[in-house]
Amino acid sequence: MQRNGMPYARAGQVVGLLGGSFDPAHEGHAHISKAAITRLGLDRVWWLVSPGNPLKEKGPAPIADRVSRAKAVMQHPRVQVTDIEQRLGTRYTAETIAKLQIAYPDVRFVWLMGADNLTQFHLWQNWQEIMHRVPVAVFARPGDRISARMSRAARMYRENRLIGRAASLLGQSEAPVWTFINLPMSQSSSTAIRNAGDWTPGTVVGDDDEN
Repeated sequence: MQRNGMPYARAGQVVGLLGGSFDPAHEGHAHISKAAITRLGLDRVWWLVSPGNPLKEKGPAPIADRVSRAKAVMQHPRVQVTDIEQRLGTRYTAETIAKLQIAYPDVRFVWLMGADNLTQFHLWQNWQEIMHRVPVAVFARPGDRISARMSRAARMYRENRLIGRAASLLGQSEAPVWTFINLPMSQSSSTAIRNAGDWTPGTVVGDDDEN
């Protein structure tokens, strides 16, 4: 199903949602997406390029620039870069997911995030609602594994965690359920790219510029 510029998904498909400001998008985002498709058996992954991150004081680059950059970085037939939150008029993840479940009642969604986000997940608005709406997959990044596993969210939902090969069942499981996937992650980060001066809004880079 697809309408009003919204992405396409067939009934019964499992779609991973990777949200963020993507300011800018980088190889680490792409790596999480590809790993999610392989390890979780997802049919598709949608990047939700947000109008702004409520937890950050400084606003991001214009969304059109961030979407263009993301499309240049992530070129995969099963991954789609979107501006869903701007189209839906949502600002927080919980309300975005709620509206997507209404718009796509026959599609199963899985929330994807890096382990660094799990450490501050309890600061997100209505974070427990997110846990109870959709399965969650957490991907380890260098240096974040121990703090993520000790996070408030991980401790509170420790009985709902799928371990090992059971992670492939995540998309068909009923929330609350989550899994933690250890991967040799890229050291790339949006902050490092901005600080290095490698991200100038208004320009579009090719894949070679991500290396």
